Amino acid sequence: MKLTGAQILIEILKQEGVDTVFGITGGAIIDIFDELAKTDIKHIMARHEQGAVHAADGYARAKRKVGVCLVTSGPGATNTVTGLTSAYMDSIPLVVLTGQVPTGLIGNDAFQEADIVGITRPCTKHNYLVKSIEDLARTVKEAFYIARSGRPGPVLVDLPKDIIQAREDYKPLPPPSLKSYRPTYRPNRKQLNKALKLIQEAKKPVIFAGGGVILSEASVELTHFARKLNAPVTGSLMGLGAFPGIDRLWLGMLGMHGTYQANMSVGACDLLIGVGVRFDDRVTGKVDTFAPHARIIHIDIDPTSIRKNIMVTVPIVADCKATLTELNRLMDAEGLTLNPENNKRWLDQIAEWKSAFPLAYEQKDIIKPQYVIERLYELTEGKAIISTEVGQNQMWAAQYYHFDRPNAFLTSGGLGCMGFGLPAAIGAQVARPKELVIDIAGDGSIQMNIQELATAIQYKLPVKIIILNNRYLGMVRQWQE
Repeated sequence: MKLTGAQILIEILKQEGVDTVFGITGGAIIDIFDELAKTDIKHIMARHEQGAVHAADGYARAKRKVGVCLVTSGPGATNTVTGLTSAYMDSIPLVVLTGQVPTGLIGNDAFQEADIVGITRPCTKHNYLVKSIEDLARTVKEAFYIARSGRPGPVLVDLPKDIIQAREDYKPLPPPSLKSYRPTYRPNRKQLNKALKLIQEAKKPVIFAGGGVILSEASVELTHFARKLNAPVTGSLMGLGAFPGIDRLWLGMLGMHGTYQANMSVGACDLLIGVGVRFDDRVTGKVDTFAPHARIIHIDIDPTSIRKNIMVTVPIVADCKATLTELNRLMDAEGLTLNPENNKRWLDQIAEWKSAFPLAYEQKDIIKPQYVIERLYELTEGKAIISTEVGQNQMWAAQYYHFDRPNAFLTSGGLGCMGFGLPAAIGAQVARPKELVIDIAGDGSIQMNIQELATAIQYKLPVKIIILNNRYLGMVRQWQE
């Protein structure tokens, strides 16, 4: 049976379980929208393509599946770059479909032509220009596979208009198999044994959890691992929610905007176990003074993240969930625990740091933003999905709202993209319509994508917005002062 390229694309979307597409229509993709309207796939029409990608990002995080965005050629495609870069740095699985001028016009400076494949090569996990209708189905299926496998990330597929309008015999394809792309999921047993030896010898261990724990759905395994060792846990900004924020072993966030006890613990520990983290500059500061007394175990599915910023003692290239599961099993089998006396001394020291320098702020007659977040946590009982913009609002949310479950804190961690929070909250609300979704914003960054308020109204999405208005770009002003 012959189908148009647009019809083939829709068939692949249905096979991949897509129920929602975010985007904005345009001339190069009008045939796709005509076919999309005949399906049960919901389309959320954003007011700007950047907002559409952020919404797909928020949807992907909240739904734990690939987010999909569909935009037109030229300016529609180039408007996605910031959203793609944010998703790329935070390892969020997206498939962004862009329209393109007909293949015969590519390179001729045609109306609304842009080399979006070249433009987005540095900010996507992979991208494609579809050059023939015979390649269309395979390419789109590969895009979904690449986006969600290994270290997740955004994949862009550029679709020339003549390919979308052409006809081809279509039959369902098997799952993709890419010989040049085979992520390592299972940990190496020799490396596990080395890690277990370091754990057994440790007197002052700290576990450092990152966004990779959440992406691999390893929070239960991480919690079991930490409690088995009775070892304190800190987290990166992207790792908030990977470990319960109200647990006695939780140290709070690490790094520039982290807690005193988290930073002191890492500075004094003799073993640091990094799970799904990048060891980025906001955490490490000056790398040669970071965790100066520690041997380091680094677990990450992306081999390029290991030893990129920090030298490690035992690298384990594998999925976080698979690795923690195996470590827990081996520890049970060998009866491995920390020395109780050493463990008590270490936890007592951390308790002293917590008591001496807790998170605090100056109480005044005016409403302080920290107090707003504390009250929000109390009123929601910690059960809301929180998105943030970027700046002081983001850090106050990270510090004063205690996240005790994964995928409840949505923020642009790597790129630090102002304007992320509102569209991300819209995407999360679409993904989880029965949950309370709140965007914590500053008066500066809320204006970056304020047009998406119209999207929330159009689709009757009950997103809540809290604006912490200090009449400044507060983080920048804080640095200047």
